Amino acid sequence: MAEVIKAPAPGQGVAGERIARDVSEMLLRIERRGEAAVREYSRTLDDWDPPKFLVGAAELGRAADAVADDLRAHIAFSQHQVRTFAAAQRQSLVDVEVEPLPGVTLGHRHLPVGAVGAYVPGGRYPMFASSFMTVLVAKAAGVPQVVACIPPHQGGLPPAVMLHAIATSGADAVMCVGGVQALAAMAFGLCGAEPVDMLVGAGNAYVAEAKRQLFGRVGIDLIAGPTEVLVIADDTADPDLVAADLLGQAEHGPTSPAVLVTTSRALAAAVLERIPELVGRWSTGSVAGTAWQAHGEVLLAADDEEAAALADARAPEHLEVHARELDWWLGRLRSYGSLFLGDEATVAFGDKGVGTNHVLPTGRAARYTGGLWVGKFLRTVTYQRLTAEGTMRVAPAIAAISHAEGFTGHAATAELRLARALGA
Repeated sequence: MAEVIKAPAPGQGVAGERIARDVSEMLLRIERRGEAAVREYSRTLDDWDPPKFLVGAAELGRAADAVADDLRAHIAFSQHQVRTFAAAQRQSLVDVEVEPLPGVTLGHRHLPVGAVGAYVPGGRYPMFASSFMTVLVAKAAGVPQVVACIPPHQGGLPPAVMLHAIATSGADAVMCVGGVQALAAMAFGLCGAEPVDMLVGAGNAYVAEAKRQLFGRVGIDLIAGPTEVLVIADDTADPDLVAADLLGQAEHGPTSPAVLVTTSRALAAAVLERIPELVGRWSTGSVAGTAWQAHGEVLLAADDEEAAALADARAPEHLEVHARELDWWLGRLRSYGSLFLGDEATVAFGDKGVGTNHVLPTGRAARYTGGLWVGKFLRTVTYQRLTAEGTMRVAPAIAAISHAEGFTGHAATAELRLARALGA
């Protein structure tokens, strides 16, 4: 069993029941009262009561002009990376048609969702890179209508760079509204937008709970909690990089877990020594330091196999490996949202635009699902086509199974076709 060198602080939890109750009340009120309720929540919670929630072309144009040329170029670079990888993923998903029996044709097609609502968070940080992962990837999948929602900032429009990133990612409509009311507006078709078929994007605990409660009425990507990182490191790892990568995710918020699993006691000690220095130096050090104190862990594993088993049991959102034999780790590890192999690969690259998606499963959900990708926006639908010869080959078995199950009508639909085929 691994030795615990640093454990999380006791008594950490989330007021889940209260959040669920509040969100349920909000969604019910918005469904009953429509845009009036959205506007009331927006005014009360965000001090935002605009003439209309849709952001116009002129406002988007002014936002683009306000972004510095070099930042616009960097945004375009990251968008190109994400688009290129999404296009490659889409090309790997091919339609299928086979003829398993003479006269029997079976197939499937990948059809994009009709309309997607993308929530782009803008709370503690202006996370405009989120639009690359949601809006842009949905468009790469062929979704014809993507509505993006972004919260207002200090009672006004969000930063220009956020609007520019959303618009250039391909959004067909942009709404400035935040939180639960944003998810409801997109799901119910309020504030100038038509109802969407699917909601995607990360947000705070209220946004996550709204997605959970709206699931079924609309599809969702996944339910994400606080961001998390687990770093596997051996005695070859650079403690400065490991410490920075742990705190780099912890700066998302005070509830973000960061875990180090190492086979080297000396590496663990060196990382723990460097963390206070980084906390004191970074402008986000207070947030990262709070998260590390409350949720940070350091575990000493006996060997690589135990380290891999610990990582699989945690199923982290982000999994970094700073160790020898990277191909062994790639083949051995099984449960993670996204894997970062080698000390040159950091979570920040995936978060901001190396090409993979940063909307990933948290809370051990990586045991059973991957993250957002182009395939999430596609529905794989099947079809079948038969000739009379195909009916003669299939109908006897179908009729017999239907009778055995007590489905007389099912059997009749097969037998009618069989009789017609035999009489042809």
